[in-house]
Amino acid sequence: MIKPVGSDTLQPLFVYDTDKHHALMHEAESLPSVIISSQAAGNAVMLGAGYFNPLKGYMTVGDAMGCAEHMKMSDGSFFPVPVLCLLESVDELQGVGRIALRDPNVEGNPVLAVMDINTIEQVSDEQMEIMTRRVYGTTDPEHPGVAAFNSQGRYAISGPIQVLSFSYFQTDFPDTFRTAVEIRNEIQERGWQKIVAFQTRNPMHRAHEELCKMAMDAVKADGVVIHMLLGKLKPGDIPAPVRDAAIRKMAELYFPPNTVCITGYGFDMLYAGPREAVLHAYFRQNMGATHFIIGRDHAGVGDYYGAFDAQTIFDTEVPADALDIEIFRADHTAYSKKLNRVVMMRDAPDHSKEDFVLLSGTKVREMLGQGMAPPPEFSRPEVAEILMNYYQSLN
Repeated sequence: MIKPVGSDTLQPLFVYDTDKHHALMHEAESLPSVIISSQAAGNAVMLGAGYFNPLKGYMTVGDAMGCAEHMKMSDGSFFPVPVLCLLESVDELQGVGRIALRDPNVEGNPVLAVMDINTIEQVSDEQMEIMTRRVYGTTDPEHPGVAAFNSQGRYAISGPIQVLSFSYFQTDFPDTFRTAVEIRNEIQERGWQKIVAFQTRNPMHRAHEELCKMAMDAVKADGVVIHMLLGKLKPGDIPAPVRDAAIRKMAELYFPPNTVCITGYGFDMLYAGPREAVLHAYFRQNMGATHFIIGRDHAGVGDYYGAFDAQTIFDTEVPADALDIEIFRADHTAYSKKLNRVVMMRDAPDHSKEDFVLLSGTKVREMLGQGMAPPPEFSRPEVAEILMNYYQSLN
């Protein structure tokens, strides 16, 4: 099986030992505590689940700047984005060595992790601007990732953490949320050797389904892990439970047995385009995938990124020895009326736009909201029915 990034074995930060977990929860009740941001909470969940292996906790500002500018921490180890815990105020943390981190996304703000504070640093406006521009490619406050990153505060606390909860992800998505450890175990149990990972924050239409099959055929994979984001999205995106139901129905009806594994991870979408594509590849290697699909405008939003920037970054900026996972580079996929099947547009140079079944997201949402199923060449009817029920429930 493919090795995790930066270590021989996965080193998740979740405290699995029952006695130790109980003792830390008891200790946390007497520790000074802070309610952290949703982005910092997502970082804790990913650290706890082993996805950010081999990080031991939140970065210093120096390490975060190194990751933003060069994708490397001060010790030379590779990581594609800053992993920070930013706070509005640290007045009550002066002189404190150990604290409880509380969950902003669960009622009552329960303890998420216990942290040893190594440093407390103020992040300058210039440093925030550099990190924002390098990671998101823009400082436009209208960009949802930029807005979320810059709304967290300007004090960075760094140090190792011991994770005690997977936030709401384990309770709200018990059938879907999986740690990197659990996915590796499932891959091993299935006997898979070559594994394609597919990232999604949307329901999967016919083109996505066929793209997974194309990638599996091309690399001769044993299976595909459909790995959906379960955290916060931008307004208008389809909620995770609806996506989950639609994807499960598609996999059940249209994939051969023992070729698909449907899972999810607990993290808020960054919408950081190319940089987020590298992060996605990083933690897919940690969960055991050997190949990762990156298509047009991967993890993008609006018109901030070029169509294939998320692919070319692996050639231009990612060090050659940083990752072992292989990137499957996909073009836009659509149903060809000429060939009566889904193809990648680059593989059909004799086609014009009119030869494909192409629908905008806006048009599809309008149709679903009116109780009209998109054509079967675009969306499987069973998937369309789930989405129609959701959109009509909004009216």
